[in-house]
Formats: sequence, structure tokens, C-alpha cells
Amino acid sequence: MKLHQDLRPGRNIITAYGDAYVDINGQRHNNSLIVTPERVVDHWRGGGFDALSEADFADLAALGAEILLLGTGLRQRFPRPDLLKSLMEKRIGIEIMDTRAACRTYNILVGEDRVVAAALLIG
Repeated sequence: MKLHQDLRPGRNIITAYGDAYVDINGQRHNNSLIVTPERVVDHWRGGGFDALSEADFADLAALGAEILLLGTGLRQRFPRPDLLKSLMEKRIGIEIMDTRAACRTYNILVGEDRVVAAALLIG
């Protein structure tokens, strides 16, 4: 699905997505990634959803976001509650959804100038 272009430069916006990709500012990403308004971390979590660890969520908590969107791939899946400990300790809100929904929600929150990060699992 192609999304509208944000007219404010300097922020990462998801411009398109599909089952096996996410485009950020028109650049295609075929691997899982993390996106914030200021940066993109490519090739995040090569092992997919089942390989998520407490250390992964600690790294996400260190991003400084107020809200974390976790896109779990083609369908919504919930990580074990113990993995979310570092997010809860820092009082970071987490929303878990399929990756397509996370892409749409990310753009809305960026448009509202929220401090958001999206961890998007592809495939």
C-alpha cells in the first residue's frame, strides 16, 4: 500500500509497505527494522518474532521513545510478558499489532509530533 508523503522534511515517514517490505522516505527495506522520526536501524532481529529476547526489548527501551509500536509481521502476536520488563520499568507505552497496522499508526503518531519508535518485523 502506498501512503501519502509528509511535507515536513527531516523526519522518517513510512511511504509504502507490503508483506515483505517497508519503504521509508521512498527507500525500500526488505529486512526487519526499527524506525524513529530521526533514524532507521536496518536489519533488526534476523530471527523474527520467535527469537525476540529481553535484551532486544532493553535495546528498544534505550531509544528514548514514549511509545513503542511492535509490528509482529503478517499477523498480530504477543511476546511473553517477561520480555517487556525493561519497557515497563521506563514507563514506555507499547502497542503490539501486525506490521501493516504498526506502519499506519507510526505515521499518525509522527504527524502528531509524538516521541515514537516502531520495531517492524518483516515477513
